[in-house]
Amino acid sequence: MSAAPFLNVQNITVRFGGLTAVNDLSFEVQRGTIHALIGPNGAGKSTTFNCISRYYQPTAGRIVLDGQDVSHAPASHMARFGVARTFQNLELFGQLSVYENVLLGCYPHSAGTLGRLLRRPNAETRDLVDSLIERVGLTHDRNTTARELDFGHQKLLELARALALKPRLLLLDEPAAGLRNRDIENLDRLLKELTTRDGITVLLVEHVMQLVMSISNRITVMSFGQKIAEGTPAEVASDARVIEAYLGKGAAQ
Repeated sequence: MSAAPFLNVQNITVRFGGLTAVNDLSFEVQRGTIHALIGPNGAGKSTTFNCISRYYQPTAGRIVLDGQDVSHAPASHMARFGVARTFQNLELFGQLSVYENVLLGCYPHSAGTLGRLLRRPNAETRDLVDSLIERVGLTHDRNTTARELDFGHQKLLELARALALKPRLLLLDEPAAGLRNRDIENLDRLLKELTTRDGITVLLVEHVMQLVMSISNRITVMSFGQKIAEGTPAEVASDARVIEAYLGKGAAQ
């Protein structure tokens, strides 16, 4: 008998007025794996992410995390369930340093007030923050303000801050956007390490296919709000429906 999925998205539909952004979507993410959600622009990927992280309420369907139905949990409670995410549009504190931004990610599991955390973090918290900054390759920018970083390094900073939440499920929305080839290679290594060494389950939306095909255990492909294919990277890459969705009708012939 196969293990129960860590994340189970069951028949979710999302409607905005007369527009159906996601239509009866189901997929499962196994514990400790990297699962990619891909598709052309407008396919419904970010809407799906927003449902899983509880920023949107599905019109229908259920979201089950580690056996617990979180379909109606407030977004503010998802960190308690071990869910952290990054955003396609950055959500950083531009006036704060790299170190301070990552430190803020520690707040949900720290004692005391936010002001006390920023003024007097304990040694364990300081060590955690510095280790995360090093893991994403921003050690030399530790005291640089977030607004001074280029877009790619801001994405890495947002990843470090998400990791500060000590997540069980990490949702990454286009983590490779704006990164140079060297940084993409480092991100490839880090994401694999997060699953194999840290036991974190990763679900990502990404357009850099080189990264997707290298790191993913399984891929779900969306088009116009629906799932059109699912499988291993090799299976998805050779699927005629996927080729058509990306390249147009007749491309797979």
